[in-house]
Amino acid sequence: MFSDKIKTRVAALALAGSALTLPMAAMAGVVVKSTGPSSTRYPVGPKVDDDASIILKAGDVVTVLTADGTRVIKGAGTFRVGDRPQVASDRFASLTRKRAATRVRTGAVRGETEDNPVNPSLWYVDVTRSGTICLYDLATVRLWRPGTEGTSTYRISSQGDATAQAEVTFDDTVTVAALDPARLPIAEGAPYMITAPDGSTAAQINFVLLADDYPQPDTLAEALIAKGCNVQLEALATSLEASAEAVGG
Repeated sequence: MFSDKIKTRVAALALAGSALTLPMAAMAGVVVKSTGPSSTRYPVGPKVDDDASIILKAGDVVTVLTADGTRVIKGAGTFRVGDRPQVASDRFASLTRKRAATRVRTGAVRGETEDNPVNPSLWYVDVTRSGTICLYDLATVRLWRPGTEGTSTYRISSQGDATAQAEVTFDDTVTVAALDPARLPIAEGAPYMITAPDGSTAAQINFVLLADDYPQPDTLAEALIAKGCNVQLEALATSLEASAEAVGG
């Protein structure tokens, strides 16, 4: 017969063995970009587990953000979502940093060309893109223009009050300029119009506040989706997709 000590050890080993056989909780990622024939089957927004498989056709590209990295999946074939995510934490940190500078001169950004300038921060408001913009602070709004040649002045005005407006001037080679909150206080949810130097409408936007910090790409993507900040979601997805493909070779 076994002694009580041996029985106790056997029981402990059995318990440890059973714990090892328990399934691990699957990490979930967020689909942030989907193009190609299967884009309606894998739309932007839903969560997918690491152990889930997706079936793609030729021409499909699906980008999934997880806490561990970015997964760019290209068809045709059957793929496990959690396989080999690429980590581009430096690019995510740069893109989401809460910058203190009010004016930034042109500089190289991954994926940027002369014909395709890239907004270097999610928190800079592109003066040429309409939509809802998520920000952490509505008193420090910074506008970004996708060009650097010459001095140009844009006007941002409240669509509910024609007298509430302010001008923002970009000096030669400067891509980012600050909006003076004393001249035009920004209210959450209110519509605003940006007018280009030639008098045409450049963009129509409204602002919403982000209440929390989001240190991981997937949680930030979920917040942007929930708030309807699709311009920034697209910028986040495109930038991290390019970085992931560069890391993965």
